Amino acid sequence: MAGPVFEVGSLSVFYGDHEAVRDVNMNIGARQITAMIGPSGCGKSTVLRCFNRMNDLLPDARVVGKIRYHNEDLYGRDVDPIEVRRRIGMVFQKPNPFPKSIYDNIAYGPRVGGFKGDIDDLVEETLTHAALWDEVKDKLKASALALSGGQQQRLCIARTIAVKPEVILMDEPCSSLDPIATAKIEDLMENLAQEFTIIVVTHNMQQAARVSERTAFFSADVDKNGVRHGRLVEYDETGNLFSNPSDQRTEDYISGRFG
Repeated sequence: MAGPVFEVGSLSVFYGDHEAVRDVNMNIGARQITAMIGPSGCGKSTVLRCFNRMNDLLPDARVVGKIRYHNEDLYGRDVDPIEVRRRIGMVFQKPNPFPKSIYDNIAYGPRVGGFKGDIDDLVEETLTHAALWDEVKDKLKASALALSGGQQQRLCIARTIAVKPEVILMDEPCSSLDPIATAKIEDLMENLAQEFTIIVVTHNMQQAARVSERTAFFSADVDKNGVRHGRLVEYDETGNLFSNPSDQRTEDYISGRFG
């Protein structure tokens, strides 16, 4: 049996002197969907950004502890963050297509990466993979900004997978979408999980229950000085976490009694 894609040990994240997330330990399996749920301000997006070193881009952020990616230290001295972000792609909360054509949104990353194959075939293959080809194949030269919100988010997913990552991180990918567009993204996620490892942050507990194999529940402790620190409360198979949580805080959250 293959080992985990990520092994997280004693992970803490600081913004300046503030410890935003404290002592997270979890393993992420390959080719499955892992959901991260919890109230606002509990650190789940901060943890998500650790997996592709996006927190490096914040001048006051500091990561303590270990994240091992295929048993290599993701924060090792010799690790190139740019290569990390190629292999571990990210889809953001708000669709952010480039102000270019649909075609060029997909082609941009492979071109920058020195892709030598047939770019037309790659664009078609990638848009098909993202369940978007049939909707846009006759307007590839049109602006991506003319697409609907749901189409733009699927385009952003297509743009991410065009450079052949192994992992896709998704930070609230459906929060600005209507139910129909959300259902399309969820179907797409389930299909992509046959090939990619997916970690998704969501406020939608029903979404986590529908699409993920494992779920991590984060909450926030308040110390004696009134300062909040995000904590991983419980991490389990999704069915177990929702039907038989082992921590009362999880039970309170999923039953609506939180806070």
